[in-house]
Amino acid sequence: MGISSVTTSLQSQINQVIPYNHRLAPLYIRQALYSFIPDGTEHIYVVGIGSSRINGDSLGPFVGTMLNNCFTERLTVLGNLQFPLDATTLVQEVTPITFRRNSFVLAVDSVFGSEEMVNSIVVNGGSMVPGIGLGNILPPIGDCSIKGVILENDPALKNSLLCTDLHLVYTMAAAIAKGISLTVRQYFKYPSDHSILQIS
Repeated sequence: MGISSVTTSLQSQINQVIPYNHRLAPLYIRQALYSFIPDGTEHIYVVGIGSSRINGDSLGPFVGTMLNNCFTERLTVLGNLQFPLDATTLVQEVTPITFRRNSFVLAVDSVFGSEEMVNSIVVNGGSMVPGIGLGNILPPIGDCSIKGVILENDPALKNSLLCTDLHLVYTMAAAIAKGISLTVRQYFKYPSDHSILQIS
């Protein structure tokens, strides 16, 4: 599993906190991501971290699946519902040599957080350390991260991952995938009428 955790003590490091069901969430995500991508970036990687077998840990794989075949010249997706990157596969599948030069790596994962941050999407600059929320020790990954806060950071609630509302996870994933696709379209100057992924 790739579950991490976010607490209010990290508020100073958080660049954008977005309600998961806000109608402008994809645009806010695009705005935040665009500000992190350095000049000269030639390719973007999205690493969708999590398990396809646990509702609450499936955010990353959902995003990966939604972004498959999207802007393939400039965007590579690692981790999806068919081939998830969880605690047993992440280290062997994703290493520094995985990424080409002049690329930007975006990690996506489900997280635990404070009560007031539950049901939010958090965009951070810098790498994330997946697995902390479940006591796993995994290497940091990404130049930037998008985290979906799906449960309160309370040990008594961790068993709730199995039965987390899948509609919540799917809605978060759709907003994140749309935000990423808008970012890729803008950064690499695709025409404004170039279609992004269509999610109902």
